[in-house]
Amino acid sequence: MTQHTKADAKFGEVLGIAPGGVEAYCCDYDTLDESQYPSRSSLRHCAGNLYFGYKWQCVEFARRWLYVNTGCIFDDVGMAYEIFKFRHLTHVETQQKLPLQAYENGSLKRPQAGALLIWEEGGEFEHTGHVAIVTEVSDHFVRVAEQNVHFTPWAKGTKYSRELRAKEDEQGRYWISCTFADTEILGWMLQTSDASLSTQNETQDPSIQGIQLHRLANPNSNNSWLNIANEDEDAYVKAYGFHGLSEHPDRKHAFFCVSGRTATQLEHATNELHEMFIYATHYVLSQAHLLSKFNLPEEILPKLRRSWENRQEELVTSRFDFALSDQGLKVYEYNCDSASCYMETAKIQGKWAKHHHLDTGTDAGAGLSQSLIKKWRESKEQGHVHIMYDDDPEELYHAYYMQSIIESAGIETTMVLKTQGLALIDGDIVDANKRKVKRVWKTWAWETALDQIREELTANSASVSDISSQSASTKPVSSHLANPNAVKLSDVLFHDDIMVYEPLWSLIPSNKAILPILSQLFPQNQWLLNASFQLTPELKQSGYVAKPIVGRCGANISVVDANQQVLESTGGKFDSQDQIYQAFYLLPKLEQHYVQLCTFTAGGTYAGACTRVDTKKVINKDSDCMALRFIDNSLFRAKR
Repeated sequence: MTQHTKADAKFGEVLGIAPGGVEAYCCDYDTLDESQYPSRSSLRHCAGNLYFGYKWQCVEFARRWLYVNTGCIFDDVGMAYEIFKFRHLTHVETQQKLPLQAYENGSLKRPQAGALLIWEEGGEFEHTGHVAIVTEVSDHFVRVAEQNVHFTPWAKGTKYSRELRAKEDEQGRYWISCTFADTEILGWMLQTSDASLSTQNETQDPSIQGIQLHRLANPNSNNSWLNIANEDEDAYVKAYGFHGLSEHPDRKHAFFCVSGRTATQLEHATNELHEMFIYATHYVLSQAHLLSKFNLPEEILPKLRRSWENRQEELVTSRFDFALSDQGLKVYEYNCDSASCYMETAKIQGKWAKHHHLDTGTDAGAGLSQSLIKKWRESKEQGHVHIMYDDDPEELYHAYYMQSIIESAGIETTMVLKTQGLALIDGDIVDANKRKVKRVWKTWAWETALDQIREELTANSASVSDISSQSASTKPVSSHLANPNAVKLSDVLFHDDIMVYEPLWSLIPSNKAILPILSQLFPQNQWLLNASFQLTPELKQSGYVAKPIVGRCGANISVVDANQQVLESTGGKFDSQDQIYQAFYLLPKLEQHYVQLCTFTAGGTYAGACTRVDTKKVINKDSDCMALRFIDNSLFRAKR
């Protein structure tokens, strides 16, 4: 956090030893030895299957300290400030859930040694917040142990990093002040079953849970409101033939609402799950027997591993699909390789609300476009980006929308339909204007290119590793084709000199084979549904959903209840894929509509949300993307 000085330690050096013998390490990334830590995955601190966090950040220290001293750990978290919403610790050996109470700064309940002290995001702890372990409490100060604040070794003989001023007011409320003037302490957390004086978490309040269906009271009769001078909006109107989110008579003027508490929960779940899927990706790539379950051609695995090692931070965006029922919020899957629903979420639902003068709550997708623009700017992408899309009306407006985002970030783009205009010249792929293709954003699924690779391997016994390792000065990339100048999608996406968004490693978290692995790594996690590679007695008893490990748009899915009755089954082209089995967890039904919640990330961090709606139990390509609004808890409760 602070500027390095001569008195400071270097990355990974011990700053001090906290109670229980837990070492605190220096987290000065400016002094990190890149030969020792060549990639982001090398910074992950794990003990067996137990993941503590990134070396040597504040969350990593807090989780490791708890584990060493109590055998417990709190759930994975995207940002430190989110810990204040947790209400349990998990005992690692027994998997028992132990109650965790939160006390706001200024509580009548003082912190104790071993408490978690939590900071709000902002100031010195911008975006992330902070967490420390309380080591000592007095009338006038609190001492804490922590990582990633100062890089100076602790004073000799001490077991704490900082001393914070504390004071009790006339009502007996205990207040703690931070050493940074621009920070805010949320409060402290204690593992106890005594909830008196604690901050009540609204998670369990049934009156603010669930999804509500609302309809416009006075819809605007003007049916033309999207700006067709914008290429993405024009393509959207041409794709559907109307200005709106749905032409279904029962949904044309409908929108959906969740409470502020649920909105926070969606953000928290998205950030935490992203970290879990990333950890699981790292785990899969380090275990050959697990990677084999993903049915990937052996020839692409070296390139896949290089993608993971070199490009972990280059995921632009991704989408989670959730079900929210009376039993809580559960994730179905993670789509790291899909462009669907972004424009509807970031642009259309907001314009729809504005057109109809809707002032109920706030637009759940309002910040998505700016978050994506920021991510592209942070990528420091200097090259020209070619946007590749298929001959499909929906993909066209997705492509135009992302083009507007990329160009708003100051990056030039060129649209490429299929591979039209692309040619192979001296080992380089060039476009119709002879510009070399160096950067690609695509609506195509990686699986489409993999199918071409599989066909070529079957037909020619060709090696993708031989193909992709050819240099421009030797054998052309496409020399294996009948026409040496023809260019296939796989030639572009697997070319060693072309960087593709989303990266090749996104194949792993997007593949449903990762779901059983997550169940093994994070048993009983609150967001996950039990999943397995085999149909177990437990899944038969609960009911289950059979899914192909690779599929799109809800294809080839069977929903089976606890009585072994098939409630719904979808067709598709993925019936030859291996299957996984996930616990039955039906989407909520509002009137005749099944409603799925979707959240979106920018660089792995929550950036917006929408709903997908259908009269069928399985959401598919043709399901409507509907407006989602976040409303105050009190308003949500009043409208029940």
